[in-house]
Amino acid sequence: MYKKIKIASCLTAMFIALGTTAQNSGGISPEMLTEIAGSYQPTDSEKMLQNVMKSNNVNNVALDRDNQIEMYTYFSNSVNSKGITNQESSGRCWLFTGMNVMRAKMIAEQKLGTFEFSQVYNFFYDQLEKSNLFLQGIIDTRKKPFDDRSVEWLFKNPLSDGGTFTGVADLVAKYGVVPKSVMKETYTSNNTSAFNSLLKRKLREFGIRLRQAWDKGAKEKDLLQMKKEQLKVIYRMLAQVYGVPPTEFTWAPKDADGKYRQEPRTYTPQSFYKEYIGWDLQNDYVMLMNDPTRPYWKSYEIEYDRHMHDGHNWLYVNLPLDDIKAMAIASIKDSTMMYFSCDVGKFLDSKRGLLDIANYDYEALFGTEFGMNKRERIMTYDSGSSHAMTLKAVDLDKDGKPVKWQVENSWGAGSGFQGTIIMTDEWFDEYMFRLVVDKKYVPSEVLDVLKEKPTMLPAWDPMFTPEE
Repeated sequence: MYKKIKIASCLTAMFIALGTTAQNSGGISPEMLTEIAGSYQPTDSEKMLQNVMKSNNVNNVALDRDNQIEMYTYFSNSVNSKGITNQESSGRCWLFTGMNVMRAKMIAEQKLGTFEFSQVYNFFYDQLEKSNLFLQGIIDTRKKPFDDRSVEWLFKNPLSDGGTFTGVADLVAKYGVVPKSVMKETYTSNNTSAFNSLLKRKLREFGIRLRQAWDKGAKEKDLLQMKKEQLKVIYRMLAQVYGVPPTEFTWAPKDADGKYRQEPRTYTPQSFYKEYIGWDLQNDYVMLMNDPTRPYWKSYEIEYDRHMHDGHNWLYVNLPLDDIKAMAIASIKDSTMMYFSCDVGKFLDSKRGLLDIANYDYEALFGTEFGMNKRERIMTYDSGSSHAMTLKAVDLDKDGKPVKWQVENSWGAGSGFQGTIIMTDEWFDEYMFRLVVDKKYVPSEVLDVLKEKPTMLPAWDPMFTPEE
């Protein structure tokens, strides 16, 4: 009792000494602090837990050991894959995932051994196109005040190394693809943070110069010429850290035994894409979303959520989970992987590669309920799509209902479960957000929704930060 009274007295004295007694009803008064502090009276066992928590990661303490039984890694339906990719310390999961979807199909159709596209080739043009998107956005908004919400958003987000499937579709349609052997990763492509900071700084500088030129009387044609000169600087910066993208190369496919299947041929990136891929990613795929904050069975478009000025905004159909799952199952059964994104950091046991809401018992640890549902988590910015992976497998029970799912990740073969992550169906319900499906697996009633005029959403909507 003596210690409690002494602590409370000290707290009150501290407030008075600092002159911080409550000036209005919304502040923490000395009396309120005394009541709050007095409400925590740890038992001996709670003190022991406190000592443990002071010396350990919260997840290590909250880990539910009863859920650490051997994982059941059998899947009733799975798409074959050869080799796990690694995005290293970059935010290019969206690009790796999109290319892994193409890679799996190309390997199967062409009967190849291990094969990988050059991610840095398309990433070079992604960063160049995003730079132009930003600079053109500054020109397009030149008449708006600097504190306009759109102008503010542009300067806060000149570019990033994150992205979406729509960006993959637009980039490969315009620039084609090349094998990884033709343009290999660099240190900076694997470690993008430092260079991206400099690139964003340069773009912001160029943006302010464009607005200053307009204020001094420059015409739009003058600003466009300024932009072209600025993009020359950006191109040089990109080339210095990523290399110059090839415009022509020689390549021949190898089979599973490593033997060449034909004589080497010369390709452009566009002709290579046309011969070995040939799919229309822009029109043959449908973007689906499970966002309970908005009405289902409607289409939405996100302003400025694109990778190039002349590209496409992210356009999706918002659907209930069961409808999305049915399309995912149909795709997997037909040996077709899908672009998938989720809030991967929630309840992830990274050592086992398991996403399960039973992994950690935070409620028992802290003695309080974490009671928000999916809709509430989105509304309060607590949850959103943060990472893209390739959906490749589902385990169905005797009634055809999903029990668990598996995604191919791009964190290297040593991460998770042999480079993949397994998720329970309960976790899927809570933290899955986006799925891209080939139209042939999409019911006509969903395609009909896309015929309606989509609702335009602002670029700063909480659901639409780029996946990393």
